[in-house]
Amino acid sequence: MSVDIRVYAELNDFLRPDERYTVLRRPYRPHQTVKDLIEAAGIPHTEVDLLLVNGQPADFGRHPRSGDRISAYPVFETLDIGPVTRVRPHPLREPRFVADVNLGGLAKLMRLMGLDVQCRRNADDAELAEVSAAEHRILLTRDRGLLERRNVTHGAYIRSDQPADQVVEVIRRLDLVTHLAPFTRCLRCGGQIVDVAEADVEDRLEPLTRRYYDTFRQCRDCGRIYWRGSHHARLRATVAKIRAALERR
Repeated sequence: MSVDIRVYAELNDFLRPDERYTVLRRPYRPHQTVKDLIEAAGIPHTEVDLLLVNGQPADFGRHPRSGDRISAYPVFETLDIGPVTRVRPHPLREPRFVADVNLGGLAKLMRLMGLDVQCRRNADDAELAEVSAAEHRILLTRDRGLLERRNVTHGAYIRSDQPADQVVEVIRRLDLVTHLAPFTRCLRCGGQIVDVAEADVEDRLEPLTRRYYDTFRQCRDCGRIYWRGSHHARLRATVAKIRAALERR
């Protein structure tokens, strides 16, 4: 017994070069579902937004029949596919994220741009998957196996190698431009930062900081203090570079 599988667009990135942009004929066993076959081909289920079996919408739990034609399409975060049955929950329109430990640089840049991102240094795969599911956070990772965990419903496989490219990739792919609010989140923990009176934090400031600065902000979660020192100019330049990259095609 066998089925034909065809994947579209960037889903081909998960296949061997000789398997891309072609029909894959795959044997299967009676207990296997469409989800099992898609992931056996190397494609995490979180990367798939629409499945067609013989041209008709299907879900991951469907058991195929010999000769079925299975088509898999990537996540339509930026496209409304209307009444067509999605295999995943609808896109999260109030996007929140959890990044694995290998994407710490990406997490910091996303926080700089005002996005809610958790990145726990000591979290294992099971904890990351649980946080993603329990807190409705999109899981960001370069680990395909992590995205294949059953309780992960929203995830994104990061293709770029460098944080500066990764942040542009995520913002573009998930259509986050309207959600950007630079300098509103803590770079260390991702909490919101708010204005705070100098008198409330002066006992934690270095003498030169107290002397030259009088406007401060503080993270609501971890208490980190921010002011517009020389580092702020570097961060503004980073924000400008990211925005410029987003405008290029």
